[in-house]
Amino acid sequence: MFSSAVERALRTAIAAHEGQLRKGLEPVPYVTHSFHVALILARAGLDEVVIQAGLLHDVVEDCEGWTIARVEQEFGREVAHIVGELTENKTHTWQDRKQHQIDSVATLSAPALSIKAADKLHNLATLAADLRAAQDPGLVWQRFSGGRERTLEMSARLVAELEPRVQPELARALREVLRELQSLARG
Repeated sequence: MFSSAVERALRTAIAAHEGQLRKGLEPVPYVTHSFHVALILARAGLDEVVIQAGLLHDVVEDCEGWTIARVEQEFGREVAHIVGELTENKTHTWQDRKQHQIDSVATLSAPALSIKAADKLHNLATLAADLRAAQDPGLVWQRFSGGRERTLEMSARLVAELEPRVQPELARALREVLRELQSLARG
């Protein structure tokens, strides 16, 4: 059983991401991504503070009315700090945001690294599943600002930075899904 704080984070993620959809072949509520990140973190044995931050990792950058201050007020300083480490500045270009993600790995806290790894793992696994299911993989890649080549390149660079700094099971899963994705992209 999880605590009432995790329950609050689940409910908050549902409300904050209401109406948002994932990039995918089928329309899927965005909040499913937050749930998958939390499940990956729980499976890796991370504590409830990290699971809360995993559920909330995209609310500040993607949801109206959410700030780091609000996360701190509702979930505490530790959760807010982790979410803050992971929050992208959406006013920057796609390339700059992805480069910042790669560059920031060296300074992320252990909890933020775990969430970043779980986030990337779920995103890559979802993309691989969509490519396996697509009749025209080109249509899948069109949804990505970086296109096929830059998305693969930036993903590989981020995984390479994360691998030595995260739990072995997360590193192994990232390597495996990236290899599968690269294979699917070739052909």
